[in-house]
Amino acid sequence: MNIVDRTTNFLVAALKSYGPSGVKKFLWDKEFSGTKWDFIDNTVEDCVYPNLEKYARNGSILDLGCGPGNTANELPAREYRSYIGVDISAAALDKARKRTLESGRENKNLFVQADFIKYSPNQRFDVILFRESIYHVPIAKIKETLDHYAKYLNREGVFIVRLDLSDFNNGGKNKRRPTAMVEVMESEFDLVERHEYTGVSRPNVLVLRPKTRRPHFES
Repeated sequence: MNIVDRTTNFLVAALKSYGPSGVKKFLWDKEFSGTKWDFIDNTVEDCVYPNLEKYARNGSILDLGCGPGNTANELPAREYRSYIGVDISAAALDKARKRTLESGRENKNLFVQADFIKYSPNQRFDVILFRESIYHVPIAKIKETLDHYAKYLNREGVFIVRLDLSDFNNGGKNKRRPTAMVEVMESEFDLVERHEYTGVSRPNVLVLRPKTRRPHFES
């Protein structure tokens, strides 16, 4: 990859995280209208699912940055009562709605087109999920973003954050930015559980609660 391509990719990635909502929508729509993200159409073996099943308890899930609806349709239907997926890309949500119709979950799954950094739901949830989408939250805004969504957790509710730490192209060393994100989350919120899974990208799943919240049950 030459320096022009690297620079272009860097700028696009930065705009998808830090740009105005209209620019982010345009870039994500372009990608989801093509084949770039087809590889996530089947993620049934992903490490996030056992954690979702444990904490959803047949309750409600808010999926921030839900993409084409793989989580909404791969998580066993018996494990949750209701699901709201939020994504800035209309193209991704078109795929999510189509897949939901095909799976017969239209009474369980609802999708909202919005920039999740600015989104405010109208209900509380048992699980609020950031499945890789936390990458697109500026580090300086992670606490602010989670504090905002903490208001929409039920008493026993948790954040579940899934992200990859290892940089395959750099000898498997930890990526600096995701590592810094984890440090912020672990310092500012109660860490209920953290799991590190094997694999090329060494995925991690964090289960978090606001520090002021103490559930009345044992996990």
